[in-house]
Amino acid sequence: MDATFDSHAPRARLGAATHVARGTLDAIRALLPQACQLCAAAAGSALVCPRCADALPRIGPACPRCALPSAGSAVCGACLARDGAVSRTIAPFRYAHPVDRLLQRLKYARVLALADWAADALAGAAGAAVLAPGSGPIVDALVPLPLSAARMRERGFNQSREIARGVSSRLDVPLADVLERIRDGPPQASLAWDARARNVRGAFRASPALRGRTVAVLDDVMTTGTTLGEAARALSGAGALRVEAWVVARTLPPGADA
Repeated sequence: MDATFDSHAPRARLGAATHVARGTLDAIRALLPQACQLCAAAAGSALVCPRCADALPRIGPACPRCALPSAGSAVCGACLARDGAVSRTIAPFRYAHPVDRLLQRLKYARVLALADWAADALAGAAGAAVLAPGSGPIVDALVPLPLSAARMRERGFNQSREIARGVSSRLDVPLADVLERIRDGPPQASLAWDARARNVRGAFRASPALRGRTVAVLDDVMTTGTTLGEAARALSGAGALRVEAWVVARTLPPGADA
C-alpha cells in the first residue's frame, strides 16, 4: 500500500501551483465552449449550465453526522443512539435525478471531466461547512475511498480519487493514499440494505501515516454509510484523530423526506 502523505509540503507553493493549473484549465474551457451535460445548451466554461445547476437536488436541513434529513440540522436520533466512526458527513446533493445521471456518466461512461464538476460542488460544500458556527478547522488530509484491485483493473480509474484530486487542489488539502481495500465482495448497489454491512466488514486496512490527524474519507455517493463507516473505522484504528465523510451525493432511505 502506498502510504504517501507529505505533511511538510509548503502549502503556499502548492496553492500557487494549483491556482495556475486551474486558471489554465478555465482558459482552455473559455476557448472551447462546453455543452451542458444535462440539457446540451451552451454552458460556457462550465460542464452544467446555470439553469440546470440551480435545479439540482441539494441537501436540505440534515443531521451533521449522517447527512440525512433532520429538523434544524440537529443530530438525529439514530446517530445519538450509536457510536459511529464518522464524526461529520458533508454532501452537497441528494442522490436523485439528475445528479445520479451525472455521477453514473462519470463512473460507468468514463466522462472524467465530470470529476471536475463533482469536485467543485464538494469543495464548495466543505468550505461552507468549515465556516459554519461551531465548526472545527478543515481536515489535514483527504483519503479517497479505494477500489479493490479487481475493480480497478475492470474500470481503469477510481472515480473517488479523481474527485479527491480536484477537491485537494481547490481547498489546498493534501491527498493521502493510506487506505487499502483488502477484501472484495459484490457491488454494494446489488445488495439489500441490511446485507451491506456484512459485505464490507473488515474490507479496509489503513497505514498509521495519519496518526493524530483529522481526515476526510471521500467517495462519490453515500447510500447506507456502511462502506464509509468501515473505512473510517480502519483509519481510526490506525490512529486518525477524527474522520469525516465527504461525498458528492447522499442517498435518502425509502420514505425519507427530501
